[in-house]
Amino acid sequence: MKLTGVEIRTIEVPLVAPFRTSFGTETVRRAVLVRAVTDDSEGWGECGAGTGPFYSAEYADAATDVLERFLVPMVAAVDDLDAHRVAPALESVRGHRMAKAALETAVLDADLRARGISFGYALGAIRDSVACGVSVGITASIPALLDAVAGYLADGYLRIKLKIEPGWDVEPVRAVRERFGDILLQVDANTAYRRSDARHLAQLDPFDLLLLEQPLPEDDLLGHAELAGVVQTPICLDESIVSAATAADAIALGACSIVNIKPGRVGGYLEARRIHDVCAANGIPVWCGGMLETGLGRAANLALAALPGFTLPGDTSASERYYRTDLTEPFVLDAGHLTVPTGPGLGVSPLPDVLDEVTVERRWLPV
Repeated sequence: MKLTGVEIRTIEVPLVAPFRTSFGTETVRRAVLVRAVTDDSEGWGECGAGTGPFYSAEYADAATDVLERFLVPMVAAVDDLDAHRVAPALESVRGHRMAKAALETAVLDADLRARGISFGYALGAIRDSVACGVSVGITASIPALLDAVAGYLADGYLRIKLKIEPGWDVEPVRAVRERFGDILLQVDANTAYRRSDARHLAQLDPFDLLLLEQPLPEDDLLGHAELAGVVQTPICLDESIVSAATAADAIALGACSIVNIKPGRVGGYLEARRIHDVCAANGIPVWCGGMLETGLGRAANLALAALPGFTLPGDTSASERYYRTDLTEPFVLDAGHLTVPTGPGLGVSPLPDVLDEVTVERRWLPV
């Protein structure tokens, strides 16, 4: 396969409601899309980087820059290109995993479309639908939180995830558990706590949570291992896991008993599959996290979440959770599940009129 050109689009898609975490509040998803054009096909990749460098060091405008100046030219120089050769070609570039993931995904999508193979089949999916959870941001009040959770449960979501931070943790969780009883419930701290908060976090134990996600900074694996000895709630790592190697280290240290796999955070779906395999070999359940993806990223995440080790509902919510109009045909919840696309490649494509409407910048890089 020969790369003939790459299109980089920056899009801005309004969210149906503001989404607040400890990093701030988003009302618009600013994202980067990559379209890889080859000699006989084309494919799409979506970059998970946000508007600013808060979830990670990456952000959308930096992704555009590094793709244009470094990543695309390096991949264009590869003879007989396939997706497995993308990561080695980019190894000399430090970091920028989300930008690398978008480019690798676009190349993989193009290759699979040309060969008539679905993303799910290529990754090793064993399910045709995926159980779905939903992530609930920090709200203005506990009554507002309860209303939001009630709405998502009415929609059919099988698991609720609450964002927490110091000052917004024990009481919101208590209120949700008391109001809704024995629902699948977990919390996500996005690195907002420190080792000294261990006893406070242990106050979450009585609420029978599925997991406590990334309570401490991403570089504090030892702190997470120590925290696991204080709290009874299972520790799940997100930001700390950037590769199969770091997953293996975290498991060996006892820093986690569950892993959230976000393909963009780890450099792409091929590395995500390797993390899945490491976790499966060690008896560690995994689930697929979300980064407010449009239908393009959602389709790929569903394919990944259909692998055998993904035994917990992920953040692969329906299109309407975030967008009134998705870039692709909408993904619609059915009895708490979303269907895994089975068409070639991602199995979905952007709707041209919608894509053009939300595009704020477009660059074509011939190679």
